[in-house]
Amino acid sequence: MNEQKTHFGYQDVDAAAKAGMVGQVFDSVASKYDVMNDLMSFGVHRLWKRFTLDQSGVRPGQVVLDIAGGTGDLAGQFCKRVGKSGLVVLADINASMLFTGRDKLLDKGLTDNLDYTQANAEELPFADESFDCITIAFGLRNVTDKDKALASMNRVLKPGGRLLVLEFSKPVLPILSKAYDTYSFTALPMMGKLVANDAESYRYLAESIRMHPDQETLKEMMEQAGFVKTRYHNLTGGIVALHKGYKV
Repeated sequence: MNEQKTHFGYQDVDAAAKAGMVGQVFDSVASKYDVMNDLMSFGVHRLWKRFTLDQSGVRPGQVVLDIAGGTGDLAGQFCKRVGKSGLVVLADINASMLFTGRDKLLDKGLTDNLDYTQANAEELPFADESFDCITIAFGLRNVTDKDKALASMNRVLKPGGRLLVLEFSKPVLPILSKAYDTYSFTALPMMGKLVANDAESYRYLAESIRMHPDQETLKEMMEQAGFVKTRYHNLTGGIVALHKGYKV
């Protein structure tokens, strides 16, 4: 595959077109995103995110960037952890998702230590060494140039800062992998059709998960981007993995 091509699910597309295609997916699902997350994961996504929060080591007064933060599940919890002296920036490339997250968090009264930025993970619009911690949950697989995005994240982290990547990954047990494939390619599009009136977006979701790098490959990509002490935790048998790395 040359530099001008990338994948959108199982399709080969022009790299320049992918961001717009992904944007159409999330424009379509934004209003039903939280409901579908609960349905698709049977609520387990909340446990995965809680584990991410606990692994972050975020303390009062720190500055956190939540990339592809969507409807604000992680950002809202980080606000509580950084306190009034800290700051959380909720960033998403998709305006529909960003506005949905903003409205949800405003309804919860989270205003004092929370900012919002529409941003592309590949070209983060922040100064060098701005953040103590960066998270990206279920967003990296949608990024066109993942290596460029990881390098951008490394740039805006403070020395000693932490990156946490929570993402769908590769199940470690063959029997689990087969069951997961069946569920992903039959139940997910069906739920998408019934709940969000959009089967195709959830078919893309299943395909994008299969095209995402496996645990070891993503670990190596993080190391190539300059992260150290990089490791990962398999969650729910490797259906999801949390990768963690530090900036020197």
